[in-house]
Order: sequence, then C-alpha cells, then structure tokens
Amino acid sequence: LVHSRTRNPQEMVKRADVLIAAIGKPNFVPGEWLKEGVSIVDVGTNKVDDPHSPNGYTYVGDVDLQGAMGVARAITKVPGGVGPMTITSLLMNTLKAAQRQMQAPA
Repeated sequence: LVHSRTRNPQEMVKRADVLIAAIGKPNFVPGEWLKEGVSIVDVGTNKVDDPHSPNGYTYVGDVDLQGAMGVARAITKVPGGVGPMTITSLLMNTLKAAQRQMQAPA
C-alpha cells in the first residue's frame, strides 16, 4: 500500500505484480517505476488541457500510459476502464438492497 506519505513510493511500486492507482494526479506513475509484466488498474480520471482535442481537454489516468505500454502486461483504459465496473457494482448493490427490503418484516 502506497499513499501520499510513503517514502520512496517508486521502490514499492517497482515490486508490485498488480498496481491499482487512485492518487488523482495525471500521469503520476512513470513507466520507470513499473515492474515488468505488472497488471495495472488505473482508477484515476484526470482532466488535462489538450489543444488537439475538440473540447480543449482530455482525460488521462494516474499512470503514464505511454510509459506503461512497453512494461505492463495489461492496463485499464482511461476513461472507460473501471467506470463500467463501478456502475455494475452500484446496480447490483441496489438490487440486493431492494431484495432485502422486500423480504424484511414490516
């Protein structure tokens, strides 16, 4: 577990077989920090200026995608990587709560 007060986070990240990045800083984790073959779940969704985008901005993750491409075995895309799973989990939990409420004595 690496957090904002971890000393030498790059050393911890370099040992990870699975990296879940949720720091909220665009491209915070460079490719040099990554272990060969790591699997990455990039939860970060950071809006950054992009003059080449029609909107003038784009979204990037907490992990530098270009740096990770040659190192990681797999990486979730940003945007659209973990969002569908978040929505699915929310809907499943809502359904379970409704089912429990219907079974509860009045």
